[in-house]
Parts: sequence; C-alpha cells; structure tokens
Amino acid sequence: MENAKKTGHGGARANAGRRKGTTDRVTIAGLLEAVQNRANGKSYMDIIAEDFIKARDNGDTHLTMKYHNLILNKVAATLTNIEVTDSTEAVANKEAAFLKAIDLIQTVAKSK
Repeated sequence: MENAKKTGHGGARANAGRRKGTTDRVTIAGLLEAVQNRANGKSYMDIIAEDFIKARDNGDTHLTMKYHNLILNKVAATLTNIEVTDSTEAVANKEAAFLKAIDLIQTVAKSK
C-alpha cells in the first residue's frame, strides 16, 4: 500500500476521557444509600426480602425462582469460604521444605 493514509483510529485523543476532579461516579455504597433513602429508610436487604415474599404471595413462580437463585448464590458464596489452619508440625515441615528448596536453588545457581 503506497501512500497509505492514517485513518485516525486508535491512540490517545486530546481532551478525551473523564475530566479530573469529577465526582459523579456511581459507587456501591452510594447506590445502596440512594435505595435506602428512596425506600423510607429500609435497607436493600429488607427490600429484596419483601419483594421475594410479594412474588411468592402473588404466585409469580418465574420471579420467585429468580429470587431463589439470587439468594442462594449469595448464600453459597458465603458458605464456600474455606479456612485452613496448619498444625505446628505442618508449619515446621513447610518451613523445612522451603529452606531445602532455597538451598537447592542456590546450589543450582552456583553451579552455572
């Protein structure tokens, strides 16, 4: 392609993007506060629970299942946290293995 023209696509543009100092970003905390203010002080969690009960009471099985999925996904996410605790012996074994690995690395490095 001889004499190819630049198309002007890509790259930085002068004055493009968000202006410094703007404060109109949406935050989770701000969004939850706005919901609470609009709902006469009810928390977002209370609103979800009330809406779930309303959907169930109205026999809206589709919406009820969506709420079940929402709630169960949240519950499952909090239940899947795994706490691992090591015994003193396990910590000592890991420390020994770590020191052995460092020693091996140093031996390989010296032989090169």
